[in-house]
Amino acid sequence: MSAPDVTALLAELERSQPELAEEARTAVEWLTGGEPLETVTQLDVCEFLWYTLPLKVGGDHERLARSLGRLLQLGGMERYAALCVSPTTLQILRTYAREGEDAGTGAYQQALEATGVLPPDVPELQWSMIMGPEELGAHIACSAALELAIVAGETVDRTALTRRWLTEPRSELGGDSWLNRVHGERLNRWVLGRGPARRELAQPFEVRLHAPITPQALPPLHRLLTLAASEESLPLRLAPSPEALRLRELAERELGAISRDGTKLAITDYGRRLLKSKSAMWSSVTRLLLARGKHEFEVSAREAALMLLADGTLMSPTELRERVAEVVGGEGWHPTTTVEDVAAPVADLISQLTALGLAFSDELAVRMDRSGQLAALAALRAHALRPRKYVNPS
Repeated sequence: MSAPDVTALLAELERSQPELAEEARTAVEWLTGGEPLETVTQLDVCEFLWYTLPLKVGGDHERLARSLGRLLQLGGMERYAALCVSPTTLQILRTYAREGEDAGTGAYQQALEATGVLPPDVPELQWSMIMGPEELGAHIACSAALELAIVAGETVDRTALTRRWLTEPRSELGGDSWLNRVHGERLNRWVLGRGPARRELAQPFEVRLHAPITPQALPPLHRLLTLAASEESLPLRLAPSPEALRLRELAERELGAISRDGTKLAITDYGRRLLKSKSAMWSSVTRLLLARGKHEFEVSAREAALMLLADGTLMSPTELRERVAEVVGGEGWHPTTTVEDVAAPVADLISQLTALGLAFSDELAVRMDRSGQLAALAALRAHALRPRKYVNPS
């Protein structure tokens, strides 16, 4: 049965408890945003009571919550009405009032997690802090499914249920899946990034990056980890070529797959996990190519270089740097972006690729082999599909 009309409920409340009607009107307008009351979920109610109400709505917050509860009770939405006057809600509202926003939002997040209706991150998708329309729709749908399962008294595996709701074809989406919708939205956002030159370069990748990239073998790294694991330790001076030294540095300092043990290197537990799984090794290495720990300008330069090389194009190092500077310069990082500005991040990327056996480079030319091209696509895909986070100004 559909939930009663908000206007009718407000009229009834006006007759029975007129002192609550105005506050109830204010609260329900914030809660529903003008949508029918029947579309409201437990997650909506909790987020309104524990976040929106104390931070964005003026007035007596406890009274507003009580008034909303009475309105929901009149509409037969007893579970949601109970949330409005629950000890948890009162405690959170008073935490905001007495201890400030940080303490209040901390209490809100802890209480929201305890409800069980918050969709968790899953291997296929980490939720963004800033959601586009498709991701928000997916989040709401998964939360509603969790809520229904809890209300039905089922033993709920939140991760399994969320994965199922994200990955299965949905009739309401015309046979598409929520995961596919979210990925498409994120890829489109990534393509429409800063600067016309970058958009033009990225546009062909929107379709190419939609499907996962098949993991490839990484023979140089596999050999290094195999040797370290079989002999328990690896002499520091082994194979002192530039590529071998760079590979050792990458495995030790950037991946944490080997570690120093006196004058030798030994494989780590993480390195053993990579050695056992081609897909894990591939994922770790390709994500490293656009590592988050680097400055965003450096990541943009490396990203542009990967897009320029992803088709196996043979380029001179000078031409590559010039093209990267042209692309990144249009993104507005500096008033003018020079070849010298991008030289270091591009050189570091090429040294990684050559050490891993994914590219050939010398003073005259740079080119990726087939595995390198796939690694570039995998790195770009992981970067494009990353969740959006609030920037910490500190």
